Amino acid sequence: MRKWQCVVCGFIYDEALGLPDEGLAPGTAWEDVPQDWLCPDCGVGKADFEMIEIN
Repeated sequence: MRKWQCVVCGFIYDEALGLPDEGLAPGTAWEDVPQDWLCPDCGVGKADFEMIEIN
């Protein structure tokens, strides 16, 4: 499972956790997140997210 960070506000989408409140079940891969999904913190689209490495 990977993590994706919004480059605008820093929000992190963790594939392992999903976002149940947004209708994304735990284990939802980034590729399976709808293209029209928006960052819940700042409202930008998926294009403004980058995969990050957490140490």
